[in-house]
Amino acid sequence: MRAICLVAPGLLTMAGLAAQPAMAVGRLADVTIVDRDTGETLKTHQYRGEYWVAGRPGARYAISIRSQSGARLLAVTSVDGVNVVTGEDAAANQRGYLFDPWVGYRIDGWRKNNSEVAAFTFTAVPGSYAALTGRPRNIGVIGVALFPERQPEPPPVSVLREESDGRLASAEPREDAAAERSRSAGDSASKSNSAPAAAQALGTGHGAREYSYVVNMPFERARARPDETIRIRYDSRENLVALGVIRPARPPRHSPDPFPASASLGYVPDP
Repeated sequence: MRAICLVAPGLLTMAGLAAQPAMAVGRLADVTIVDRDTGETLKTHQYRGEYWVAGRPGARYAISIRSQSGARLLAVTSVDGVNVVTGEDAAANQRGYLFDPWVGYRIDGWRKNNSEVAAFTFTAVPGSYAALTGRPRNIGVIGVALFPERQPEPPPVSVLREESDGRLASAEPREDAAAERSRSAGDSASKSNSAPAAAQALGTGHGAREYSYVVNMPFERARARPDETIRIRYDSRENLVALGVIRPARPPRHSPDPFPASASLGYVPDP
């Protein structure tokens, strides 16, 4: 249940962030995808129960996470089925980024060490990091598994009750046996593996290295399973239009003008 997590000094407070995007995904945290080259937050499209964003081939992008919780959160984050911190096939019980209450952070790339990342870039599938490392099966999906921190158990408190003869007796609170069994079962529960996403025409490349400083911090999950798992799929705009995720833009309708050359003072010429 304990894990070593990453925390970036100087995480932004909610007051220092822009207004919440209308299509942010998540309950414990708002997750959005940002085109770093334009600064635009990509619009999230809902289609058949899933969230999608359209990426521009060649553009750098970031995963923006903003905590909406009053407790510390661990965000285990994956791209194309690969943990963005460790490079392993992603699983919810791995390392991630630690968020203090009501703060936000932008994950700009694959973590190389405590001071560098390799930028996320939208690229063709063959050039994606997952494909280059022999793992093309889950290309086209971004995942964030959110874990609240385990809170310390309150110390036992003695309470007083009045006996029938007027004496005061001390009683210690007891944990219900069924609740104890339920908690034990929850602690030993295994992680749930989600179904793999189909390969997409757009994947995430391993871009240039950039400065990004973090430190290691201990963290204890409240439960073995994440309280929330966020899944965002992505592809090029053209492919999302072809899939029906995005409706194609309608060409402007031409309105015929009965007098297109009303300023003319001539006469009808021969054909």
